[in-house]
Amino acid sequence: WITYFIAHAHDGMVFYDLSHNGVAHGLAWCVNFLSFFFLYPTVFNLKEVAAIEKPKVHLWETGIIRITRHPQFVGQAMWSGAHLAMVGSSFTALTMALLVGHHYFSCWNGDRRLQDEHGENFLAIKERTSVIPFKAIVEGRQVLPTDYYKELLRAPYALIAVGTIGAYFAHPYMQAGAALAKNAGLNEG
Repeated sequence: WITYFIAHAHDGMVFYDLSHNGVAHGLAWCVNFLSFFFLYPTVFNLKEVAAIEKPKVHLWETGIIRITRHPQFVGQAMWSGAHLAMVGSSFTALTMALLVGHHYFSCWNGDRRLQDEHGENFLAIKERTSVIPFKAIVEGRQVLPTDYYKELLRAPYALIAVGTIGAYFAHPYMQAGAALAKNAGLNEG
């Protein structure tokens, strides 16, 4: 889907295009970089990702979960917002709305699954956390320990940082691949 999105990001009505604006590019890059730290904490148990172990419905209240109970939703909203800020076409707006909408549904479904699996224990954690980043902390429902930063010093975060930077530098190759796919004779372009 990445190739399709890149090939069609400027399709439809183009309301604005800031993809060549240095300030907009820098801000979008920073937001995108941070978004991946929200998007990928679920890959910390690689045995579940690789299907070596059966995936479980985990009940966590540490790390990024203290900031937001649904980090993938927050990360997807950040990523989508940054990309939409760069290219304001009707195609990009619809794509980003669908991606964020899918993750918004996942917030409801994730909470439902956690409640089904963990019952009262989940409801207690739900009271101490929030979907909106930092809301529970500001409201005093979540108190960060003094050594909170240690919860975020994990090897997978280094992998996320390297992978995100690698993906950024791979963008020209992704764009070239999208151009080849768009002009392959299978569709107009």
